[in-house]
Amino acid sequence: MKIKDLEINGITFLAPLAGITNLPFRQLIKDCGCAVVCSEMISAKGIFYNSEKTITLLKSQKTERPLSVQIFGSDPVSMGQAAAFIDDLGTADIIDINFGCSVRKVIKQGAGVALMKDPALARKILKAVRNATSLPFTIKIRSGWDTFGDQAVNLAKIAEDQGVDAIAFHPRSAAQGFRGKADWKLIARLKQAIRIPVIGNGDIITPQDAGEMFSQTGCDAVMVGRAAMANPFILSQIEQYVAHGTFTRPEPWAIFRKMEALIQGYVTYFGETTACRMLRGRLAWFIRGLPGAAGFRKQLSTLVSSAQARDMIRDFEAGIKD
Repeated sequence: MKIKDLEINGITFLAPLAGITNLPFRQLIKDCGCAVVCSEMISAKGIFYNSEKTITLLKSQKTERPLSVQIFGSDPVSMGQAAAFIDDLGTADIIDINFGCSVRKVIKQGAGVALMKDPALARKILKAVRNATSLPFTIKIRSGWDTFGDQAVNLAKIAEDQGVDAIAFHPRSAAQGFRGKADWKLIARLKQAIRIPVIGNGDIITPQDAGEMFSQTGCDAVMVGRAAMANPFILSQIEQYVAHGTFTRPEPWAIFRKMEALIQGYVTYFGETTACRMLRGRLAWFIRGLPGAAGFRKQLSTLVSSAQARDMIRDFEAGIKD
């Protein structure tokens, strides 16, 4: 598929996840076969005021390209300036706007899914960002503030009119958060309503789920978030399944090598102390279902060094082999 003039070599996108889709995690997912990775949600105001913490979120590597950078905010001026700043950096291939975050502190700013109640403001923001950059431009939306999807279709048409090049759609309402079921019928409805590519999102836990979403909705690509935290190989498995009707499950040793790669990436990016504190939770994602996983998770609570983490992984691996 293509987004504007950007050729996408695949049909899988990593969803932006606050506190999760940092540079080392994106690099891991890219190495596991994802077509397009996405940054964490980044505050346009933070870029506008040159916040060091915000600017750090924009760090990238060529090996993770193509990269989508997602911004959020409710002020057209700062949103346009943030898009121009990202464009000038030269590290992003796509600029995305979040119209779907339902976290209270984001909604209080009038950003995220709050914008789906204000189409006039949404139009101004879309126009400001489109005028600020020639990069491929996408948005990520929900069904809106009810379950019917009318707000999603209306916003998508406005977006298409303002030069947005593709839309990622998570068909849950603002009130649902991540509860209940995503209504894939709304993805099919949106696909029929607009001409630009639609990226389906929501309730993709297995490669078979992705296959069903393509079949039921006619979407152009799929976006996976939380499932990639437990199985970083799921994006390449989806590519395999859609192409061939089957997919390869990783051997435990492959999972352990990716865990070691994540350790190195975290230490390089965050520094050893912060990395190890974060990895106490992160490394546990990868070993669900393996024998001895509960004991390994308990050990992780004592993690204080990368050397200790690697030793724990190798001991765990040796125990499985025995």
